[in-house]
Amino acid sequence: MPSRPTVSELTYYPVKGCAGVSVRVAELTPAGLAYDRAFLVVGADGVFRSQRRDPRLALIRPEIGGDGARLTLRAPGFGALELAVDTTSARRDVLLFKTAYRGIDQGEAVAGWLTEVLGAPSRLVRVPPEHDRVTDGLTPGTSAYADSCALHVLSRSSLDLLHRQLAERGAAPLPMDRFRPNIVVDGWDEPHTEDRARRIAIGDTELGYAKLAVRCAVTTVEQSSGARTGPEPLRSLAGYRRTAEGVVFGAKFAVLRPGKLSVGDEVAVSTWGEPEG
Repeated sequence: MPSRPTVSELTYYPVKGCAGVSVRVAELTPAGLAYDRAFLVVGADGVFRSQRRDPRLALIRPEIGGDGARLTLRAPGFGALELAVDTTSARRDVLLFKTAYRGIDQGEAVAGWLTEVLGAPSRLVRVPPEHDRVTDGLTPGTSAYADSCALHVLSRSSLDLLHRQLAERGAAPLPMDRFRPNIVVDGWDEPHTEDRARRIAIGDTELGYAKLAVRCAVTTVEQSSGARTGPEPLRSLAGYRRTAEGVVFGAKFAVLRPGKLSVGDEVAVSTWGEPEG
């Protein structure tokens, strides 16, 4: 491990539930990494689609271009779809965990493409510029269509400990992408140090701890194939990471100061607290 804690991975997820985009440098906005969960796939009823029920979302690989003005979607066995991002059309209602938000429908072409890939009627919406969601936790903030808070932070040492737990059960190690973090920290020797960090400075930015990340069935989906793989890692995590809220792994943070951050930046914790749960 490096001699000091640093950022080892930065990933944003333009379309909620779809594949992530790994970058070396990112702009951090009040709502998280630029373009993170800016788009949402919904059913005909406006309810969001998730890998919980639609694991094939993992096969869709988005790319953002033109400073957010263009979106390209690719999936194995399907032609690429490119569209100009619409930020001005009429808003429609969407539901994310039974909470009502608004979205800008991106049209029939991408709706047809998603319906074919996922095998179920689907549409794509973009978060509107006036989106004013307030997220919960110890430090309130905002986010686009993320499950809750703007950023998910996970340390390499936490995953290393999980690998030891998996090995005891005869299970294979899992890649970091099973947990879909935005920021991976290397150099924290103690697993789950992210649970105790209350204020973190990275590059030009500052983050405030919100809450632990409760894990769900998405962690059982192999991100490269879109296939469910069985009870792991939830089975092993339940043995040592169960709280009153559920099985937890990683932590959620709000943005206190936007700016630029990069892979290799030092992760400096200015305030510590006791782990929740």
